[in-house]
Amino acid sequence: MNRRGFIRNSSLVMAGTFVDPSAFFSGKETIGHGKKKYRIDTAWSKADAGRNPVNDCHEMVQDSKGRILLLTNETKNNVLIYSKKGKLLSTWGNSYPGAHGLTIFNENGTDVLFICDNNRHQVIKTTIDGRELMVLDYPKESGLYTKAEEYVPTETAIAPNGDIYVADGYGKDYILRYDASGRYLGHFGGKGSEPSNLLNAHGIALDARDKNNPTLIATSRMENAFKRYDLMGKYLGTIAMPGAWVCRPVIHGDNLYAAVLQSNDRQWKQSGFITILDKSDKVISNPGGTEPAYTGGTLQNMGQSSAIFSYPHDVCVDDDENLYVAQWNSGKVYPYKLSLV
Repeated sequence: MNRRGFIRNSSLVMAGTFVDPSAFFSGKETIGHGKKKYRIDTAWSKADAGRNPVNDCHEMVQDSKGRILLLTNETKNNVLIYSKKGKLLSTWGNSYPGAHGLTIFNENGTDVLFICDNNRHQVIKTTIDGRELMVLDYPKESGLYTKAEEYVPTETAIAPNGDIYVADGYGKDYILRYDASGRYLGHFGGKGSEPSNLLNAHGIALDARDKNNPTLIATSRMENAFKRYDLMGKYLGTIAMPGAWVCRPVIHGDNLYAAVLQSNDRQWKQSGFITILDKSDKVISNPGGTEPAYTGGTLQNMGQSSAIFSYPHDVCVDDDENLYVAQWNSGKVYPYKLSLV
């Protein structure tokens, strides 16, 4: 299902208006489970909405200087750069109307960014301050596409050697692979019913927790799952996430983090939570969601437990293991910060 379909189906089952989370949540309580509990700050961003507005807050990363970068599809300022305390330091960008995916990569000691733009049907590599370095157009050479509009990239992952993996999450659900110079190398995934296929390949990440055996983790959102592949695209297995329309996987330390949407939540218009998995792919905490439970080794259905988040789209983990949550379709709210307790 593409984004338009998700919004349409969600609106049919989620009647009501946007509800301020502060009406339910004072900020003194903690959310999450086990050793991953957090105190939430819904007013973390100190940006002035009149001067530096956001539309959909899509994704966030931390750079090597410790700053937090937010990507929004508001072309007055596509990238907002914050301190960890929420002070707005600088902004840039007005040419990314479909800004969606944001990946950071340390290239020979220098931070570079990869932006996926849904409207432009392109992936754009930039410096940390917005100078464009490379543009990847739709992969005509793959033989999979007849026009740019069929290709709607949503996320990238970068291998240690610089290879670029692009998830066509709102298009044909392929993962496209390029070398560091932008030369097309191949593809895998794609829509279908085989275990190796993907349905709404919304996100992708490099998993280097096993340094001797790095792999890729891709989202198959309509299947409520992540899927693992080797760096050549060979399917290795599925991580079932029952009840969870998972967004992109985010690897930090020993854990995998992800924002979760729900399309079948009739109780709240706001819908979603954060999920955290350990190194063995076991869910250990669901901030804003139900406590993870396993029966006979099988993860049971998960869901939102309180109206804290409204369509959470991404989670950024900083160097202190605090979380920042970007939300889309959520009344143009700035990100929330979750401080580890």
